[in-house]
Amino acid sequence: MAEPAPATENNEPRRIEMLRAAAELICERGFGDTRIADVAKRAGVSSALVIYYFGTRDRLLVDALRFSEESFYEAAERMLAEEPSLRERLSLLIKWTCVPQSNDDIPGAWGLWFDLWAQAFRHDEVKAGRVELDARWRNMIINAIKSGDVDVDVDARMFALEFSALLDGLSIQVALEDPEVDSEVAYNIAMRFAERELNLPPAKKVAAKKQ
Repeated sequence: MAEPAPATENNEPRRIEMLRAAAELICERGFGDTRIADVAKRAGVSSALVIYYFGTRDRLLVDALRFSEESFYEAAERMLAEEPSLRERLSLLIKWTCVPQSNDDIPGAWGLWFDLWAQAFRHDEVKAGRVELDARWRNMIINAIKSGDVDVDVDARMFALEFSALLDGLSIQVALEDPEVDSEVAYNIAMRFAERELNLPPAKKVAAKKQ
């Protein structure tokens, strides 16, 4: 089995081109229908070069998802740091997960996660990648509630486990266009859960303007 090529200053741009191509193709076709040759063709390189850089198709899936998530986490962490309100932080976390977002860079990132979960069930290499990525998401939830404007008496780690599992399930229903669980319903379910678990005060109602 070929070992993935180490990233260097000279080869990193080419590696990113292949990761972008892989992410796009997996979103479009699914992991099962994406071949190394397809990725090579879209990236304008040889199949041998893709194998040299990533070694296996499973590694390519994990790295493609990690690539697509990196820009998300960088932007998300900045937005959370700029928002002191715990309620608004929770709102952002829910929207990022349960409300379809337009992403001009890597469209359809939900498809990457669905394929990662499916492949992780049977492949140890993919399973390890899923653990790493989920840990980062849960840590973001922990930091969001610990750094908010409200002190909460809760086991932050357990809340993150429960909240992330709820969001994962809701995101699947929204992505599959469940007739009873659209993005608005999913948002309200997740927010009510967070309010109960964190004992948050009711949301302030905005008074209607007089005509």
